[in-house]
Amino acid sequence: MSTPPPRLQRLIEQAAALEPIRVAIADAAQSEVLETLREAHGLGFVEPRLIGDPDAIAALCRDIGWTAAADWVVPAGSGIAAAAKAVELAREGKADAVMKGHIHTDTLMHALLDKELGLRVPGERVSHVFLVDVATRSRLLGITDAAINIAPDLSAKAQILQNAIDLFQLLGVETPKAAVLSAIETVNPEIVSTLDAACLTLMAQRGQITGALVDGPLAFDNAVSSQAAADKGIVSAVAGDADILLVPDLVSGNILAKNLEYLAGATAAGIALGLAVPVALSSRADPVPARLASLAVAALMHHRRPRTPLAPHPPEASLHCAPQPERACCPLAR
Repeated sequence: MSTPPPRLQRLIEQAAALEPIRVAIADAAQSEVLETLREAHGLGFVEPRLIGDPDAIAALCRDIGWTAAADWVVPAGSGIAAAAKAVELAREGKADAVMKGHIHTDTLMHALLDKELGLRVPGERVSHVFLVDVATRSRLLGITDAAINIAPDLSAKAQILQNAIDLFQLLGVETPKAAVLSAIETVNPEIVSTLDAACLTLMAQRGQITGALVDGPLAFDNAVSSQAAADKGIVSAVAGDADILLVPDLVSGNILAKNLEYLAGATAAGIALGLAVPVALSSRADPVPARLASLAVAALMHHRRPRTPLAPHPPEASLHCAPQPERACCPLAR
């Protein structure tokens, strides 16, 4: 059995106390993926639907000493077909969540965001949160968006932030503290992210973003270190104590999350938000504990919020869903 760090372990324990959810795994033929499913099933909170090459899945199951039930395996001839099948099972109510297996994020996102056959929800911005367990912190750190929205504008950032706040509240943080990151902590018209941060802070004060204390712009050091904030003379209820870090763009967020994983020994669970069902979305290189925690978050989301209705052509809300082309929401492979 894997040993997740303590804060993520608590989420796994909470999920294990609930009824199992049916999870459709897009391209399940990878040892780490199957090991994760074996542990989640053993803990009693997941019933897997292993989508992919049946022979490859069977061989890998033998390698790890796990017997997967025959009715768990759903044949699919390619990554594209596996992604489409996972989404189909969710749309038909045969799966409660989707999990990324050994498949590129863009391939899975293309199926999830398909306007006719995907899992889009009316008026919702699809976004991603890494829940990072760092040994130097006493609680989880959320980083958003480091996987889906490439270069969000102000309206998109507002919804990305609201998605993350809603997730933290669902996980039991009543009033999370959200830091809107930039390179500096003062507004500079030459740095667009500082202008966005100042606007988001005011939007939270005016009730356009709800459920959290929001402040920015803040640099990374004074968002997570009270000493750094004090040294710079920053007076803020968020500085040095942030639960959520809203990053300027996908590149900076992805670098930050992976920096914490590979240089600071952190473990990061990944979850996609704003879709009809939870989507456990981790890196293909992530270890079993990170994937197991991602599944636990998906299970908690399923049990603690109602399933969101689908719509073939979700309208774009002017405040919360930026009028950006679909290519601005994760690079979609063609």
